[in-house]
Amino acid sequence: MKKVFSILVENTSGVTSHISGLFSRRGYNIDSFSANVTSDPRITRITIVTSGDELILEQIEKQIAKLCDVINVTELEPGDSVTRELMLVKIAVTAERRQEVLSLITVFKGKVVDVTHDTMVIEVTGHTGKLESVLDMISDYEILELARTGITGLKRGGKAYNPPAEQEL
Repeated sequence: MKKVFSILVENTSGVTSHISGLFSRRGYNIDSFSANVTSDPRITRITIVTSGDELILEQIEKQIAKLCDVINVTELEPGDSVTRELMLVKIAVTAERRQEVLSLITVFKGKVVDVTHDTMVIEVTGHTGKLESVLDMISDYEILELARTGITGLKRGGKAYNPPAEQEL
């Protein structure tokens, strides 16, 4: 079972190390990790995808919430949240097959962001399933390099969390 956690933390040095350290100390695996500052420069949003049984995942959530720099932990449940991931794929492609790749990528609303004599770099953004489908569809081409950002996301609807006033952070 996999869960996606959106974690708001104080934007201080070492905070991502504290979070990832909790996982390594406990022997938990991080499937995906992304972090960046929010609209409030004092707060960073970390999105972590992890897996385990229900008991382990509950334990992970509780242990993250106990860390001193953590402001809030929210599970991003399918249907109640919007999640996306960015993928860049460099493939080997001949000039004769470039149009074929372009047509294929257009179906997935992807873009070709770089072309050389014998390669193309494709950019695709979407949910993880969409990215997996793209990889399946381009499997006839030689994949030279692949980079994925990891999942990031937000709860649907109104604000999931209202941060405390400036003096409280």
